[in-house]
Amino acid sequence: MMLYLRLFYEFFKAGLFAIGGGMATLPFLYDISDKTGWYTYGQLADMVAISESTPGPLGVNMATYVGFTCGGVPGSVVATLGLITPSIIIILIVAGFLNAFKDSSYVKAAFYGLRPASTALIAAAGFSVVLLVLFGDTSEGIRLGNVSASCIILMVVLWFFTARCKKTKDLHPAIFIVASAVIGVVFRFAGV
Repeated sequence: MMLYLRLFYEFFKAGLFAIGGGMATLPFLYDISDKTGWYTYGQLADMVAISESTPGPLGVNMATYVGFTCGGVPGSVVATLGLITPSIIIILIVAGFLNAFKDSSYVKAAFYGLRPASTALIAAAGFSVVLLVLFGDTSEGIRLGNVSASCIILMVVLWFFTARCKKTKDLHPAIFIVASAVIGVVFRFAGV
């Protein structure tokens, strides 16, 4: 029972403070990993890859995955509920007051101020994922000897086909996700 309460509590905090979507939950997931030991940074990178490749919101997919690994099906339900409960509560409160305050300059300023905060959270999460993929576990510092040459080559190839090659530049992102998954399986990319 304590495991389920802890899952709900940890993901409730993540859902409450991770403004900006699923990638903004990554700093909280790193913190959960450090505090609980439920998963390693490498497993977290795998969760990001799986969550990005499956339908649904990234944060919810990751909460479900962590909950399942820690507590089976009940754990996945509890962790997911923990993550989405703050959003439900906040939306109900906002919906109740929005009509009365929608033209308020304070409300407009608050939403305007949230933009850079969510951008910074997403950028920090993306940067930490890049560090993890390229250098492995960075908890003891970055070591250039840990650089994964195969990951750098794959990154450059993907960048070329998504940004520079005119024939593939406009393809749907799902094609690149599937191609990356296939390459990862075939060549056993671990990244970590």
